[in-house]
Amino acid sequence: MTVEPLGNEEPALPLRERKKLRTRRVLADTALRMFLERGFDETTLEDLVNTVEVSVRTFFRYYSSKEEVAMAAEGELWEAYAAEVARLRISGPVLPRLRDCYAHAVRGLSEDWAERYLATRRLAARTPALRVHHAGTTQDLHERLVGMLEDELGIDGREDVRLRLIGEMALASVRYGTKNWMRTREHRGGSDDTETLITEVGRAFDALPSALALSPDTLARSG
Repeated sequence: MTVEPLGNEEPALPLRERKKLRTRRVLADTALRMFLERGFDETTLEDLVNTVEVSVRTFFRYYSSKEEVAMAAEGELWEAYAAEVARLRISGPVLPRLRDCYAHAVRGLSEDWAERYLATRRLAARTPALRVHHAGTTQDLHERLVGMLEDELGIDGREDVRLRLIGEMALASVRYGTKNWMRTREHRGGSDDTETLITEVGRAFDALPSALALSPDTLARSG
């Protein structure tokens, strides 16, 4: 099986680490293909490890569950986004910086990430267990983002609700921007354009101030 390098894989990594990354990627790619072809519930963990020719023990070195390996492309995005926020040094309004972190994260992913991410979203749309997993990992990301913002700004999110609201608004922008990207892509066809994804998510971020001010009067003026 030919395996493309993972996004952000460093060529200078030791051979052992490169092999680990490749094994992780083969498991994710094979799982996604099998789940799409056979169905998530119909494909057992034994089916997957036998196809990849690794042990169940080896599988659990890389993924905690079938759900995690199925959603690997989304996991890559969440990890990349968290890593960008972890490096963030904030001056000025926070939300635009979180928007920029998302753009940097997406641009740093592998070339085939968008295709795999779209396939993952299609699979999750018809698989209740994966929707539950998505909700859990998104909530975990929210907590991570809030924690990093607390450290950077010196604010306790339990006492200042603005931090938690900012985290929720950032992830809501990602969610609805992604939905718009998927919808426009279906209508226009063509390649999996991550720059369009970044644009749609950016528009969702930028719409937040006017969304907060939305009223019948503002609707009348905009009409």
